[in-house]
Amino acid sequence: MNGIVNQTDINQLLKLDEIFTKINMMYGPPPDWQRPEGFTSLARIILEQQVSLQSANAHFKKLDLYLPEFTPAEILKLSDEEMRNCQISKQKSRYLRELSSAILTGKINLESLRMLPEAEIRQQLKSIKGIGDWTTHIYLMFCLQAKDIFPAGDIAIINTVKEFTSAVTHDEIIACAARWKPYRSLASYFLWHYYLRKRNR
Repeated sequence: MNGIVNQTDINQLLKLDEIFTKINMMYGPPPDWQRPEGFTSLARIILEQQVSLQSANAHFKKLDLYLPEFTPAEILKLSDEEMRNCQISKQKSRYLRELSSAILTGKINLESLRMLPEAEIRQQLKSIKGIGDWTTHIYLMFCLQAKDIFPAGDIAIINTVKEFTSAVTHDEIIACAARWKPYRSLASYFLWHYYLRKRNR
């Protein structure tokens, strides 16, 4: 199965809305932001909640360098002070521990998620404290390559849709994105691509 960024789907999306033709002419197609499935990727996505990617990457690197290996068992060994020294906030420390415990107790098996229906994947991920819609959307898109996801709570996505369309309210933005089915993940990649490139990031 093709990933999210492939020429066949890009050609189809460009026919659906001129927004993406404009972005493609300005900056070309988006990068393939595919990430491996599993604990490390999901932990990174948790660290990316509500902060810049630059900050999240710095915090992840500090934590990763500190640990002998990046595993749930090693995360649970860390004290609050050790988490703080790795620049992990109290809230995100709690979320990482919740995820680690869920994996070690068998509450969730990240390796088998892709075999499940999308609704079940969402339910399992969101049953873990600290994982909401945004984190679930990003994991589905980046790690499981789900093709029709629209992360409506993402500020960069919202701002870019508003820039290119007359949509203002949440419902208007959702209605606008409905035009891009079944390629809403690819559409989101284009919108992020534009947002980042415009800001030289």
